[in-house]
Amino acid sequence: MKATITVKEFYDNLKDKLRLNLIAGEKGLNRKISVAEINRPGLALAGYFKYFASRRVQVIGKVEITYLETVSEEERRRNIKKLLEEDIPCCIISRNYVPPKELIEESNALGIPLFRSPLITMVLLNKATLFLADYFAPNATITGDLLEIYGVGALLKGQSGAGKSECALSLLKRGHRLIADDVVRVRIRGGDQLIGTGNPITKHHMEIRGLGIINVQTLFGAGCIREDKRIDIVIFMEEWDPKKDYERLGLEEKTFNILGMEIPFVVLPVKPGREVALLVEVACLNQRLKWLGYNSARDLNERLIGAMKSGKNTTLL
Repeated sequence: MKATITVKEFYDNLKDKLRLNLIAGEKGLNRKISVAEINRPGLALAGYFKYFASRRVQVIGKVEITYLETVSEEERRRNIKKLLEEDIPCCIISRNYVPPKELIEESNALGIPLFRSPLITMVLLNKATLFLADYFAPNATITGDLLEIYGVGALLKGQSGAGKSECALSLLKRGHRLIADDVVRVRIRGGDQLIGTGNPITKHHMEIRGLGIINVQTLFGAGCIREDKRIDIVIFMEEWDPKKDYERLGLEEKTFNILGMEIPFVVLPVKPGREVALLVEVACLNQRLKWLGYNSARDLNERLIGAMKSGKNTTLL
């Protein structure tokens, strides 16, 4: 999990999306933002600082600007100075309101970056919060191939040489989409979604033994790639071991832990003659059916139990 982001990095990432304009406090651009939440300092500007969220980016909207216009210049300067002395990271004024001169002067004096944005306050709050929440989200880098198969985010894992990239290549040929090959960056979004993406430098590329590095976007077109995808299932490919007892019924729900989240997990034994890409497709389709509330293994098991209780012949021919 990333600990901090500088105001300059925040500005560089969001200046176009939030249409930010730096109007004061440039010398404080190296100040740190350490939390994802945004604060509106209405009570602070009125002089009440108990429980004030000083570590948050402060957004000043219509209510705050209107209030500041109603108080005396002395009180306005006093409360603005006290707000900025709370060691806040920066301030953003929404709706392109003209800030009070005291806010500009004190921001320059104390080195607190002051921005303006034409966005309405709630839109500004939502976009800034989404960016910071994503930035501070728990993250990790794991090995594997991440693809979108019938709308399901499938992470292919396995030992080196198990054929992950070759399987991924077959799936691309079948019309599915690649997110990342070999190295997948994973982060938690919204508290309940595990999002995978590729390395910005090597994305859209694959290593195929015997061929080398290929660019799948160039070979198969822009429709075969995607920037990120939620991870819905982990499929582990391993060499077939005749001594190992593999799952035959599918009644046991296995999971794979990534960043504290449990993801459905399937072990897929690989040997010559098995059409692995087809099996991966079936695993993803089966996962979609489970989302819809249908589990074929449990359904068959319940039917067999029902037949046995009724005294019907359950011999499988």
